[in-house]
Parts: sequence; structure tokens; C-alpha cells
Amino acid sequence: MRAPLPTPLVTVEVADTLRRGVPAVLVAFAGDPVRLGPGAADLDVDLDEVSGKAGATSRQGSAWVVGVGDGAPGDWRKAGASLVRALNADAERTGGTTFDVRLPEDVTAVAVAAFTLGAAVGGYRFKVTGEEPPKRVKSLRLVAAAPAFADVVRKANTLAAATSFSRDLANMPSNVKDPSWLAAAAVKAGRAVPGLQVDVRDEKWLAEQRFGGVLAVGGGSARPPRFIELTWPGTGVGQPHLVLVGKGITFDTGGISIKPADGMHLMRTDMSGGAAVIAALVGIAKQGLPVRVTGLVPAAENHVSGTAYRPGDVITQYGGITTEVTNTDAEGRLVLADALAYAVRNLEPDVLVDVATLTGAMKVTLGLRTGGLFATDDDLATRVAEAGAEVGERWWRMPLLEDLAEDVRSDIADIRQCPPGPGGITAALFLREFTGNVPWAHLDIAGPARADKVYDEVVAGATGFAARTLIELAETYAGAPANTIG
Repeated sequence: MRAPLPTPLVTVEVADTLRRGVPAVLVAFAGDPVRLGPGAADLDVDLDEVSGKAGATSRQGSAWVVGVGDGAPGDWRKAGASLVRALNADAERTGGTTFDVRLPEDVTAVAVAAFTLGAAVGGYRFKVTGEEPPKRVKSLRLVAAAPAFADVVRKANTLAAATSFSRDLANMPSNVKDPSWLAAAAVKAGRAVPGLQVDVRDEKWLAEQRFGGVLAVGGGSARPPRFIELTWPGTGVGQPHLVLVGKGITFDTGGISIKPADGMHLMRTDMSGGAAVIAALVGIAKQGLPVRVTGLVPAAENHVSGTAYRPGDVITQYGGITTEVTNTDAEGRLVLADALAYAVRNLEPDVLVDVATLTGAMKVTLGLRTGGLFATDDDLATRVAEAGAEVGERWWRMPLLEDLAEDVRSDIADIRQCPPGPGGITAALFLREFTGNVPWAHLDIAGPARADKVYDEVVAGATGFAARTLIELAETYAGAPANTIG
């Protein structure tokens, strides 16, 4: 069985000269007539067969033409992804695995970054198979006269690697991926990056520390839970401390409140939030960002057995708050609550962000391509939204409605797990109970974490959504004194 991690990506680099004998790729801008980038005069290009629409590709002899639309970042990202898919489809026939992309002289750094990102992740392929993988494109060189874009491309490749690694973790079938496997994958990834520390705690430690939410959710499975802590210490003293918390449910049956059979197979991706956090910490460390970042991933398998927790149970979360359980399929908030409380009590964060495939309500509200953003701090909300826009991930801020806050209270415990009302909002209000006075954002990625078809740079399966946003968010705090945050 072959499912190598991490999945190999197209290598993208920059150069100022073309290679002799290497097939060229030209860019075309939308318009009437279509405007071609440099190199068209050197090749026999049939303009009647060329489209400038973003992502449109056509082969012209030994060369290729790819449309970049009006030249917006999203157009360039889509163009890079579509180009690599077309080249991959043609690789078996022609054997071509490396190409030179001729960029316009006035191309911007933003366009280069977007194209690099799209090209690197657009051809992503995850398949567990006993067969040899098909021939695919290995490298692209972006040829531009000036200026040099080496740093831009390097960062874009880091973001692409984070997206891909997050997809890998979420796509892995759950007969392989349990909490212990996820922890081991995080440890292995951490060892490859100098300065990134990864600590894994087992069920005995969780019991000693009274992580009641994680233990309850994981109690129905023969595969015990884990608590994964990744630490990037930053590059100096006095740097702000950002704590990221990701839901790590490696498979979700719904527990006793069992899910319908249709769609349950997709629950291998229910740890996409945890995958995004692990991948983001690796990316942050690779860039050596001058900001302290800790990633916490409470990992468990929500299963059905004689030891599974029940609706009506009262559990004690880390830190002592008691929760009335009303639906065992709302397990994500229980494990996140433990991790948030742990962060507040032990890590002294300046900023706290959690990310999770949490509620079906967000899929209904925002669809499948936009993440839900809740925040107690306007500056943090703005940073998240702008970070997402910078890297091609879309967020929409949702309200924390105070008139619903009292509904979180329970008659037989401190709080109840599933209050009535709009599910995405009440889930966020539940989590807020564990965040202290720390500026906090909750990212609900139930919609965009999975895709059933190809679009832009996304392929079917796990999307890796949020990993890039978290890296970009961390960069916005780079170099800021800790006492200026919040």
C-alpha cells in the first residue's frame, strides 16, 4: 500500500533565462483580442485557439498557453493550478516533466505568489494504491526579466507545503489514522524542522490532568486519545504568544447519537482543524517567524461501544467547569474546551485561535467555500480575514449574539453542550466560556475543509483550508511586542 507522506508537490523556482530544449508556457490575458505575454513572437501560436479566461489551457505545438484572466491574484492562482493539471494529463503521452513559464515583464510579486501557490497545490493527488504512480510534472521555472522573486516564491512554496500536508493528514483513511498515528505524524514532521518541539501526552496523562472532555469523547474507542503540543519559541524574548488549537477527531461516528450512514465515510477528515494547526506550525517554523506560537491538538476517536459517553452525562472539563452532554455527535467542542482551558491556564497566550470542522450549521449558512469567523476582538477578526484574503482563503465574520449567551447555562451543570438556537453561534458561545479574557477567534471550517469536486487550486477530498491563513496570521504578529497585543 502506497500513500507517501508528505505528498510530493511540483517544485516551483524562479530564473531569468530560458532553458534550451525545455517546453515553454505563455500566459494570455482576457480581452478582445486576447493579449499574450512574452514569447508569442518566437512560437507559432494560433490566436483563434487561445483563450485568456483564467485557467484556460491549450497546447500550441511544443508550447502551452494558459489564461490568467484579468490578472487578479485569484486568476493567477487558478491559472497555475489548471496548468499543472493539464500538464499532468499530458505527461503520460509526451513524457514532459519540466517547463519554463514566461512571465510578463510587469508581473507583480502578488501575481507570482498566487501562480506559484496554485501550481504547487493544484496538481495534488492522494491515493492509497499498490500501483506505481503515473508520470507527473516535477518542476516549473518562472522566467521573469526583473525583479527577482526568489523570496516570494519561497514563501508561496511554504504555504503550498502546509496546505498539502494538512490535506495528507486529513485524507489518510481512519483504519490507519488514529490519535496515536496523528501524533506520530506530527512528531516526524517536527523533527524535520530545527527549533520546532513536539510533545505527545497519552491517556494516562490526560486522566491525571483531568481532561474530561477528551477522555469522554475518546472513551468509546479501543484506540485511546492523545494530546499533541507543538511549540515554536520564536526568535527572541518579548515576542507575542499566539496559541492555535485544532480539533483532532480522527474518526467521528457520532457516538451514541450516531450519524446517518450516508456521508459517514467522510468523517476521516473530521480532524482537518488539527491538521491545519500541525501544518501551520511546521510552516511557521520553516519561515523562522519572530513570534511565539504553540499548537494544541486534542486527538480522539468518537466511537460507539459499552464505554462510550452518553447524552445526559455530566463531564468535568479541564479546569473544573462541568458540562451537561446533550448530543454525543457534538464532540468537537468538548475536546476543544479542554485544550482552550489548558492554554489559558498554562501558556499565557496573547492571542487564542481555534479551528475546527465544528457545525453543519456553518455549511448551511456560508456554503462550502467560506469559513465562519467568530471573534471577541475586532483587531483579531480583521487580521484573520485579511490574512485569509492574502493567501486565497475566504472568511465571513459571524456574530456572538449576547441574547443567546444565557442559553449556554445548564440546570444540572455549569453549562450545556448544545443549547437551542443557531448551531454555529451557540457552539461558539459554548467555547467562549473557556477562553478567559484572552483575545480569541473561533474558525468553523465545516464547509470548506472538504470538497467533492475540483475548483481553483482545490481538489476533491480534504482541502487543507485554514493552514495558510494561520501561517499568514502569525506573520502579522511578527516583531510586535507582546504587551501591545489585545
